[in-house]
Amino acid sequence: MMQLKLYPAEVIRSLDQRYRLEYDISGLKLMRKAARSVLDFIVTETPIAQHAQVFCGSGNNAGDGFLIAALLADRGWSVEVFVVGDPAKLSSDAAAAMSICRDSAAMMLGVDDLEDASLMINSDALIIDALLGLGVSGAVRPAYQSVIAAINAAGAKVIAVDVPSGLNPDTGVADVFCIRATTTVTFIARKIGLYSQDGSEVSGQIVFDDLGLPEPLIKSFDEAAVSTLVASPLPARSKRSHKGQFGRVLIVGGNLGMGGAPLLAAEAALRSGAGLVSVATRAEHLSGFLARCPELMVRAATDETDLTDAIDQASAIVIGPGLGQDDWALNLFHQVMACEKPLVIDADGLNLVSRFGLAHQSTVMTPHPLEAARLLGQVGVDENRMGTLKALIDRYQSVAVLKGHGTLVGDKHRIALNGSGNPGMATAGMGDVLSGIIGSLLAQGFTLWDAATLGVAHHASAADSAALELGEAGLLASDVVAAIGRSLAGLR
Repeated sequence: MMQLKLYPAEVIRSLDQRYRLEYDISGLKLMRKAARSVLDFIVTETPIAQHAQVFCGSGNNAGDGFLIAALLADRGWSVEVFVVGDPAKLSSDAAAAMSICRDSAAMMLGVDDLEDASLMINSDALIIDALLGLGVSGAVRPAYQSVIAAINAAGAKVIAVDVPSGLNPDTGVADVFCIRATTTVTFIARKIGLYSQDGSEVSGQIVFDDLGLPEPLIKSFDEAAVSTLVASPLPARSKRSHKGQFGRVLIVGGNLGMGGAPLLAAEAALRSGAGLVSVATRAEHLSGFLARCPELMVRAATDETDLTDAIDQASAIVIGPGLGQDDWALNLFHQVMACEKPLVIDADGLNLVSRFGLAHQSTVMTPHPLEAARLLGQVGVDENRMGTLKALIDRYQSVAVLKGHGTLVGDKHRIALNGSGNPGMATAGMGDVLSGIIGSLLAQGFTLWDAATLGVAHHASAADSAALELGEAGLLASDVVAAIGRSLAGLR
């Protein structure tokens, strides 16, 4: 899988402006390039269709739509153009595009109400969505709602121009009224929202065209880019390798009734290549751990247990899976927080951090959205996942992994987004597996950033591999553990 660079809408608007100013390209010429790109896709992918319905708003996205309609009409297509927005609000470039469309064989129509919107859609036609593009910053206005609802209800093939109308290009959150595209042809630079949250579901196939954007120009905005993760194979091992070279992971957790969490984390750490894995857990779990996985070293912990020796021997520590928040948990938590070893903090470890703070600097935190809200002292989950991630990094000065669809990984210098994985991962124990993978990579000598990004990428890759064999419904965290080794070896 190739690594992609994704950009926020503000940067893309700046790129568009600088492209026009510094390279003497008019806005209308850029619209022509965009329209030609969509036309090329249409004639290549849908050569049989000869009827198109193009829906245009009142922004520059509409200008692309008008020119697409004119190009299709010039090729002999039957084309109807529905103008939803107020033409008086069109920019000079978009107005010029509308004039070109009027001079073509395309038929220009207006949209007034829900009844009209419901009746106008031809389910056999190719629908072109040029309503809003990058212009969504809040709720979709009523004038567009009925049209979007009617397009979605028609079941026709839909090509979204740049961004499906109703999708926030930065957060990836779709409005209740959002176009569900078959294909999205996007321009200049890839938008973050197309690959995160609802974006990957409503965008369909994503086709990208930079419209000839010069490489030096896009490189000048590299600092603003969000990179997608790639599950790169681990380096080949020397034939003379021994277990002492691949680190020792200590897993701390497993309060009464929660022994499965640290067991999954420990098995994942072993499958991820750690040389040795130890677990500090409740005495009640010891026999079950050893029966299930004899490769583990397991020690009983009480309310007074001193973990100094285990901590000293560890290369990296994972704390939190099944930990709980009682006196037993607090004893272990405070001992681990006082050490200087690289840490992965998950689950109840994060809940305790929200209560007691975090002074440890060599840390990877792996919250799901509710845990992130607690860490930030918020009542509810913020839909702006990028903002949440940045707030976590700023408050705790750690590498943060904000789990969920489109998992985000960030530190104070950069952000990456995971585009793989599947809905089967929405089940108990998946986060424990991830913490074990990251802990194992830390123990093997990877940096905090590399361990977090590789861990997230291979966790998702292993889950995709397991789902191919077993299906998504009923996928277990232990199924993912079994697939980790193949992913790390590049055998997906």
